[in-house]
This record gives sequence, C-alpha cells and structure tokens, in this order.
Amino acid sequence: MRPVAHATILATCAALLAGCGGTTGGDHLAFVAQAAGPADATGQPLVFDTSLDYHVTLERARLHVGALYLNQTQPLSGRQEAGCTLAGVYVGQVLGAVDLDLLSPTPVPFAAPGDGIAVPARTAEVWLTGGAIDAPVDTTPILEVAGSASRGGQAYRFHGALTIGPNRAIPSSDPTLPSANPICRQRIVSPIAVDFTLFAGATLTMRVDPRGMLRTVDFAALPADPMDAGAVAFTNASDNSADISLFNGLRATSAVYGMEVR
Repeated sequence: MRPVAHATILATCAALLAGCGGTTGGDHLAFVAQAAGPADATGQPLVFDTSLDYHVTLERARLHVGALYLNQTQPLSGRQEAGCTLAGVYVGQVLGAVDLDLLSPTPVPFAAPGDGIAVPARTAEVWLTGGAIDAPVDTTPILEVAGSASRGGQAYRFHGALTIGPNRAIPSSDPTLPSANPICRQRIVSPIAVDFTLFAGATLTMRVDPRGMLRTVDFAALPADPMDAGAVAFTNASDNSADISLFNGLRATSAVYGMEVR
C-alpha cells in the first residue's frame, strides 16, 4: 500500500511508470534499496578539512530520507518551475523512509522495496521529508550534526538539527501568486546525476557524504549556545551564513548524494 504522505506525486509517478510498460520495453520490477554514509567511513568520527580551511572532526551526522525517485531525463535547467517533479518520465521509486548514520559505511535498507522499470535512469530525487511532501509543517529532524572545528587557532564545538517547515518557506514576491514557491521545493534534492538501469532483483545503494554538506560552513558565524557553555549551535533558521550554508549543503546536487546499482 502506498503511504498517504506521497499520494499526490505518486499518482503522477505511477501513471508515468504504467505508461512506460509495454512501450519502452520496461515491465514493472522490484529492487532492493539501501543507503549508507560514505564508503571510506569507519563508524568513527570523520576528520576532514573544508574549503574554508576549517579542520573538522564530525562526531555525529544523522539524516532522515523520506523517499527516492529516478527519472530517465536529464533536465536542461533543473526542476520545473510550475511544480515539484522533474520533466520527463519517472522510471523508479522507493516509497519507504530510512534513517542514516552518516558516519557508518554499512548500508541499511529503506522501509520499503523499490519499484521501477528497466529504462536507463539519468537523474534522481531525494525527498527530505517526514510526512507529506507539501505539508506546511514538518517537525521531523532531517539532519543532525555535532562535532568540533578549528581554524587559525580558534576552536568551535558545534551541534544542531535542521527541519524543513515554515522556517524554510520562501515568500512569494508576487501577491497574485501566493504558491509560487511551494515548500516541497525545499524538501526535494534534484536533479542528482545518475547513470544506471534497474533490473529485477537489483540492489540500489545510495551513499551520502556529510563532508560535502559542511564544506562551505563558516563556524565562526554560528551563535553561542546559551544552554551549552563554550559551544556554538546551528539555529535551524536562515538568520546566519553558517545555517544557510549547511542547509544548502544538505540540498546539494553534487558531492553529497551518490547512487549505484548492482
């Protein structure tokens, strides 16, 4: 049974998938879907340098993914302006959620198997949602991070959690178009370049690298945490450059999310 949370887009995706069957050589097939942190993770803190010359020890990185979609088209200019789906034809979907420890290289399965057709996939969408993709409010912690960073003799102990709800809504600049910036656009990472074809019994593995999310974060811009002396904290709002950078990194279409099929 399809989760109610995905009903709107799934009606579209199911129709597209059904339309491909018998006309593109693609009967419906099932595949295993799993996800993990980067292949070089060890389960221990990740230690790395960022593009802003911070030396980071990442001690916690957890991510919630609500769903995954595959499309046979590589759009010329990203997602359609009028909606929250890519142009083209969807050729795969994983409707179950997964909670990931991004410090672990060991894949964990999505809550549901994947469904698709044997047509080449060129792009992917990662849904960062804990419920309906278009729900005005979603309090699910999508990303949680904690660790330490240092640069130029200054050290910062940091932590924070990001949600994607009213805090990420973008007001419309045109009062006649109040829905010009639907919240679903903030929750869908797309288009992510992929290059594979599903087959019956295949295993799709998605790896997520938290280093890419943090590479442009200026930890010096984070405010002090009034509840934790000596620490700085992400505010879960767009009120400082560090929070904005982390949120943009979470939604980056390159250097963060990678997928392969075997």
